Amino acid sequence: MKRRSFFKPIGPPEKRFSDEAQRLRKQAHGTQPGFEREKLLRRARQAETASQIFQWLGSPGLKPRT
Repeated sequence: MKRRSFFKPIGPPEKRFSDEAQRLRKQAHGTQPGFEREKLLRRARQAETASQIFQWLGSPGLKPRT
């Protein structure tokens, strides 16, 4: 039987998405204008949005009152 390998994420998701967005923007900066660059910039915007959503979900205003 083959063993599955598991990936354990390091750090909070909002930090990972923020770092990914920065990496994609840097990669897009070195790319020629065109489809590939637009694709990288779109993925960077999506990662930034995901980071903001995770920050919003973790905000104290959304915590249930007990």
